[in-house]
Amino acid sequence: MEVLVLDSNFQGLTLLEAFESLIWTERFCAFGDFEVYAPIDAVILNALKYDNYLWVENSDYVMVVEDWKIVTDPVNGNKISVTGRSLESILDRRIIWKQTILSGNFQTEVERLLNENAISPEISARHIPNLIFEASTDPIITALTIDTQFTGDNLYDAIQVLCAVNDIGFHISLSDNGSLVFKLYSGTDRSYAQFLNPHVIFSNEFENIDNGTFIGSTKSLKTVTLVAGEGEGVDRKTTSVDASTGAGEGLTRRELFTDARDISSTTDSGTLTPADYLILLSQRGTEKLSLQTTTESFDGQIEPSTNFKYGVDFFLGDIVQIENEYGMESRTRVVETIRSQNVSGIEVYPTFRAI
Repeated sequence: MEVLVLDSNFQGLTLLEAFESLIWTERFCAFGDFEVYAPIDAVILNALKYDNYLWVENSDYVMVVEDWKIVTDPVNGNKISVTGRSLESILDRRIIWKQTILSGNFQTEVERLLNENAISPEISARHIPNLIFEASTDPIITALTIDTQFTGDNLYDAIQVLCAVNDIGFHISLSDNGSLVFKLYSGTDRSYAQFLNPHVIFSNEFENIDNGTFIGSTKSLKTVTLVAGEGEGVDRKTTSVDASTGAGEGLTRRELFTDARDISSTTDSGTLTPADYLILLSQRGTEKLSLQTTTESFDGQIEPSTNFKYGVDFFLGDIVQIENEYGMESRTRVVETIRSQNVSGIEVYPTFRAI
């Protein structure tokens, strides 16, 4: 992989060629990260400074240099290990400054969070230069609605949770004119469940995936949550929320407590009605339960000569078909892709999550 180093103004600085290994991870609903390991010299030290950026060919992701470690070794030579996260992590530098109630269209309200806390905030010093919001026309995204409240939450954490609840990805890309473009996306369905797009299937039969691992767990599963908002003792406002599959009973019922004391019925525009306040509590419960589900995932190494290539036939966030030799098959979303390069060559490791 060809690695381009950009300076803090996103101007090309140098090509990074003399590295020993590179791990480049892209994620659907979270920031990605990287690690590069190289012999240390003056060129490397000058290029891999804090807050410089890395980009690799055939990737839409740009990574921020955040950490480095120098290892001295008189026998094998001194080395430097540099790590960092993708551009989505810049949202981690902001909080939701004021109490904010989001209600209505999901995309419109996510844009509002960004506008008020990073793109065009009231405090000019909070503005992130060149950050813009690009609206999606995907009907899956435009049909979503939201009812929730934030006060003081980390901006990245809030957006990440909202997107995870709705199974929506988000990405900040670097445009040709230097803009940092935030956009929501849902991926393309390439599974057997549809016929508009060519099917993408990974299976032993097609001999296009190696060293696969299926993982399933109910350890974190919760089926109902008691959500407690403002108030004290017996006067505390509460509601319960069931999982989409039902709360269950007996041993199938798995309970969770959600502390939502931060949700207030008093706002800048007045006091919420009891019904509106319970809607906010219910949304918080739904968010928490969405993170406490049965997890099923699959990861494996894609054969270099496979008929389906990442970045050509399928992309991050797409829904594809997975089958194994034991007759297990599932529609899965591509939630992570790891590309690595070392002396052995370039390898691609996607992670698929059952949906």
